[in-house]
Amino acid sequence: MLRFLKNNSPFTVIILFIFALVVKMPALLHPQMPLPVERHFFYNYILKGLSVVLLNSAFLFTLVTIVILFGQSILIKNIADRHKLFPRYTYVPSFVYLLLTSVYVPFNHFNETHLIIFLLLAAVNNMFSFPQTPHPRKLIYNVAFLLSCAALFQFSMLIYFLMLLVGMVMFRTFNGGEWSVALMGYFTPLYFLVCILFLADGLPVLAMWPYVGFSLSLDVISPLYLAVLFSGLIVLLAAGVYAMRKNVALSNIYVRRDWIAISYYLIISLLVAALTDNAIKSAWLIAIPALSIIISHALLLEKNKRFSNFIFYFSLVLLAACLWLYK
Repeated sequence: MLRFLKNNSPFTVIILFIFALVVKMPALLHPQMPLPVERHFFYNYILKGLSVVLLNSAFLFTLVTIVILFGQSILIKNIADRHKLFPRYTYVPSFVYLLLTSVYVPFNHFNETHLIIFLLLAAVNNMFSFPQTPHPRKLIYNVAFLLSCAALFQFSMLIYFLMLLVGMVMFRTFNGGEWSVALMGYFTPLYFLVCILFLADGLPVLAMWPYVGFSLSLDVISPLYLAVLFSGLIVLLAAGVYAMRKNVALSNIYVRRDWIAISYYLIISLLVAALTDNAIKSAWLIAIPALSIIISHALLLEKNKRFSNFIFYFSLVLLAACLWLYK
């Protein structure tokens, strides 16, 4: 299967979608309705609208979530291809993302984190274009705007302002006008939100927004599951970092900067997840995109195919063990 994933054939998309349906079957067999989250008023308004569209059906919400995750996996692949993060065009990042989002069943139940990831991926995609765009201020504004929209869902997402700083420092020389545009883009969604709430006489709702939780535990029964999950993820991350050091050394300066930014993306995501309210069951999902891209290196290490094959089968064994142990 790894050989098919390394190809850039359109038929691979069909294989990936079938794979997604199979590994996410536990969520489809036990669908759950998403519940409103206290203090997350922006998400709660969206949830009310979706509930009408999806007929308050737990199965439809779960099915839509799987389609969203599959779409995100393809988006991650397209970002990697567009910015030449890997030596060849491949669907391996999509496979890794679908696999990692399946090791914990609540990741496949609808949550605001799924919407936030779309905003973050769009921001990262634009940020990687900073060095070579003829219209840098437009992209800078878009990145700041998208990161600010993510913060409207939950207050801890304000920490992603650090990603904007990383992009401005790493990909652009200092320019006061560009920094002003970045601040303007970041405050625009907040400004319009305050204006809308003022006109609707809903400013008291805004007082619920500033809230930081603490989420360092998963709602699972089996300690063995946690041990297997974290041990497996550490092995996969270590393998990805090891392979990344070998692959990136052969890349140009722009790709190297992209990988440094992805490393910061992972670190910031872990910090945000740790400071997210424990009521958000899929909080740690926010780190999976960056984690998937890094781990993909281990499956694409051409000079050591035994190593890449071992990591591929190890990831499948990890997935099977997590699905079996999760209760």
